[in-house]
Amino acid sequence: MATRTPRKTTSRSTTTPRKKAASSPKKDSKQLLDFYRQMMDIRRFEERASRAYTQALVGGYCHLNLGEEAAVVGLMAALKPTDYLFTNYREHGYALARDIDPNQVMAELYGRSDGVSKGWGGSMHMFDIEKRLLGGYGIVGGQIPLATGVALGIDYRGEKDVVMCTMGDGTTNIGAFHESLNIAALWNLPCVFVIINNGLGMGTTVEKASAEPELYKRGAAYRMEAERVDGLDPVAVFDAAKRAVASARKGKPFLLEVMVERLKGHSVVDPAKYRDPKEVEKLKLNDPVVTFAAKLKKDGVLDDDEIKKIDESAKKLAADAAKFAEDSPHPDVSTLFDYTYATPVPNDSRRLPGEHLFEPAPFPTNGGRA
Repeated sequence: MATRTPRKTTSRSTTTPRKKAASSPKKDSKQLLDFYRQMMDIRRFEERASRAYTQALVGGYCHLNLGEEAAVVGLMAALKPTDYLFTNYREHGYALARDIDPNQVMAELYGRSDGVSKGWGGSMHMFDIEKRLLGGYGIVGGQIPLATGVALGIDYRGEKDVVMCTMGDGTTNIGAFHESLNIAALWNLPCVFVIINNGLGMGTTVEKASAEPELYKRGAAYRMEAERVDGLDPVAVFDAAKRAVASARKGKPFLLEVMVERLKGHSVVDPAKYRDPKEVEKLKLNDPVVTFAAKLKKDGVLDDDEIKKIDESAKKLAADAAKFAEDSPHPDVSTLFDYTYATPVPNDSRRLPGEHLFEPAPFPTNGGRA
């Protein structure tokens, strides 16, 4: 492998505050409608997933994108189909926006063999190599070094693809975050690091967990361009993400902080009692799906009839996905170890839980007497 040299340019981190979209809603009505349809599809899908969880149809953990729909849609619209995506465990909306079949996504939540990860991954571990979604990760920050490694591979092969790696705000306090940004900046890797800042690391506010709560400013430590954007507006997110992706495609990694609101608890089982009732009421007023619909209606892009049709279509998509998932078979036990390793390895254990490593010795027939 060729010797790599540190970057010589001295880029600066921007100090741009939370941005509103500068573009006119009438700039591209078709695209705006598509944004809204995707946001509504994600909203109704996640609501259906939550319902399925309470019905014990979804097992394990389940983290929803409710309140983050605008951020998800805007980010994914900035990527090419050949670009790579790494996410954390709050990933269903990303899979949908990455154009993965909703039926497969819901089937994965149900742990069925028709799921995008054959039913063995569940809610937190979506993976689709064709769509270049290289995983949701249950370990906090587990995706960041891997995304950086893929960016290194792209650079080494001289390709023009970009890696986008999303993470929660709490992830910025782990060592792998800083190590990965440092390497990406030193080696000019084509990676966009995206902080989805919903203000809470589970139940702890960013202000109580981070000495520098304006998380995008952390890019300054690595001379990495950085920006903060309003995550409740898909147009603003899309514009910022395009700038970030364009920078990464030129070999200049980018740190983008997207400010969102989490409408529910950390996971489906979290009642979020740590939130003040007044704060909860405020969240409803900032619902990105509702506010974006109102904006498009005001600007003449949508009317009430079309809003109703889009909602009905989204509900049908979610209901059909749930029906598909429920009808899909469970994985066969014989497939349990199929994806343990990418290639065969020596001494790979195929024991099922409770099975002996060696066949137990037979019990003596004479009661143990010689």
